[in-house]
Amino acid sequence: MAIQRMDNVAVVVEDLDNAISFFAELGMELEDRMPIEGSWADLTVGLEGVRSEIAMMRVPDGHGRLELTKYHAPAALPVEPARPPANTLGLHRIMFAVDDIDATIARLRTHGAELIGEVADYESVYRLCYLRGPSGIIVALAEATG
Repeated sequence: MAIQRMDNVAVVVEDLDNAISFFAELGMELEDRMPIEGSWADLTVGLEGVRSEIAMMRVPDGHGRLELTKYHAPAALPVEPARPPANTLGLHRIMFAVDDIDATIARLRTHGAELIGEVADYESVYRLCYLRGPSGIIVALAEATG
């Protein structure tokens, strides 16, 4: 028995429309948007009375998807601290390869993205950075340079 593929990564967000806009600006495509509720949802996630909405975002090559989830009930719980550092246990970051890191940062800043550190050169092979995106999501960008 083997894994067939990684289907998606899900991230809970406060503002679904804002998160869709942010990841669309990055270059992802909205594949589908739908409500999620019912006993099957309650059983799957281990909560009662689940009412949520998801947006499935697809990377341009079609091999990866990001599920953005907005919980209406029960209410999403805040992360402590509100802006956890990169070394916090759990989901660390989502990384995307981009063709122009500076232009991508400029576009994402119009959607509220903030650089966490600086754009750094890794051995003249990659330019790398971390951004804080919607709901505090850490998004890493990598531009091949060599």
